[in-house]
Amino acid sequence: MALIPDPIEATRALLMDRSQPGRVAVSLPALDVPQAPLPTEGLLRQDLPLPEVSEGELVRYFTHLSHLNYAVDTGFYPLGSCTMKYNPKWHDEAAALPGFTDLHPRQDPAQAQGALRLIWELQEALGEITGLPGCSTALAAGAQAELAGMLIIRAYLRARGEEGRKLVLVPDSAHGTNPASAAMAGFEVVTVRSNGDGNMDLPALRAATTSQVAGIMLTMPTTLGLFDPQVQEVCRIVHEAGGLVYGDGANLNAILGRAKFGELGFDIVHLNLHKTFSTPHGGGGPGAGVLCVRPELAPFLPAPVVARRDGDGGPFFAPEHPAQSIGRLHGAGGNFGILVRAYCYIRSLGEAGLREVSANAVLNANYLRARLRGAYRNPYDRPCMHEVVLSAVEQKARGVRALDIAKRLIDYGFHPPTIYFPLIVEEALMIEPTESESRETLDRFIAALLAIDRESRESPATVREAPRRAPVRRLDEATAAR
Repeated sequence: MALIPDPIEATRALLMDRSQPGRVAVSLPALDVPQAPLPTEGLLRQDLPLPEVSEGELVRYFTHLSHLNYAVDTGFYPLGSCTMKYNPKWHDEAAALPGFTDLHPRQDPAQAQGALRLIWELQEALGEITGLPGCSTALAAGAQAELAGMLIIRAYLRARGEEGRKLVLVPDSAHGTNPASAAMAGFEVVTVRSNGDGNMDLPALRAATTSQVAGIMLTMPTTLGLFDPQVQEVCRIVHEAGGLVYGDGANLNAILGRAKFGELGFDIVHLNLHKTFSTPHGGGGPGAGVLCVRPELAPFLPAPVVARRDGDGGPFFAPEHPAQSIGRLHGAGGNFGILVRAYCYIRSLGEAGLREVSANAVLNANYLRARLRGAYRNPYDRPCMHEVVLSAVEQKARGVRALDIAKRLIDYGFHPPTIYFPLIVEEALMIEPTESESRETLDRFIAALLAIDRESRESPATVREAPRRAPVRRLDEATAAR
């Protein structure tokens, strides 16, 4: 597996080595104002080595600098549980249509029927996909949707006179936002351990499920990249104790068109539209969260929810405030541009296309799992879903940590995967190939990981000192974190 060229040397070759005396990149017009005097001699520098290049070479230099930024459109992002995949560019064009971008959030509904109908149809589609028909798109992102979901559970229990239920069960493999959301909603968090297969430990769950339990927050598939075959039994145990089952739908890529949260026993689920449905997670742009709930929880959804009214003039769509709503958590009806992209994604793929998304996501992850077996330890060596969690414990014994492997991948031209999560896996490497990566790309990524494994045996210092071919070398982790 070939290393990438040294970007520092490439940058120097682009500009400094091409400098020629007298060559200029710009032609300025004659002064039409008095010339200002130069600063005093003490403020002038004579030793600044500015290159003298043509305009074309200068443009190439700055374009080269822009390429030093890694992006979904330039390479593979194997981030586990963050779903960084390619998304169709025409979805961006649809979201940029003037009929959408020129709307005001408080525009009269009669003048925004197209946008409101789109949100209503998206609500209906997501309700069908999840098997939970009550739906609100008025949330900023998945983490805010989590908090909203826990506030709904609190409001629902209060309406039933069950304020005494203060405990929320959270698996030890959960996303860190799960216990944070439960605590912010006023609940006490109880951790439930996983068993040796990576599934929920049912005896531990039964012992923790008391009359004080408000519910459980369950990621399915789990953050270990596994589908727990006991999920319906987990839901039954919590329901029999009077609690609700909250689903973290961050990993929906794995089960699109194949399993519905409602049919598995979940009462409420949040979705990250910016991950599963067309807009990549991260990158500094807006996210979009959605809550889908059982009909009895729909009156508590955050406002607004778009409703359809049928009359003599045809259907009319309008934002409404659910009767027992927990209130408004985000401006207007959510991040509308992301909703448009998600709508385009669902309508263009259809049921068969969504099933193909999950099929390819699961196939790619299991391809990685099979090809890397023997080089990296798999703590749960069983078919995975959309992502595979490996362990670098054997490399650690040679003096190379998961962090070192991640940094060395940069030298081979790949963005590092998620590391050290889930916390219950020592030296974790969490890799999600997504459904949009080709086999050829995965083969190159596999070759890089196998090469790094060989280096950990033959030259561990090389891995520990990585990256050696990046614009920025190894950072001090403690200082960087601060």
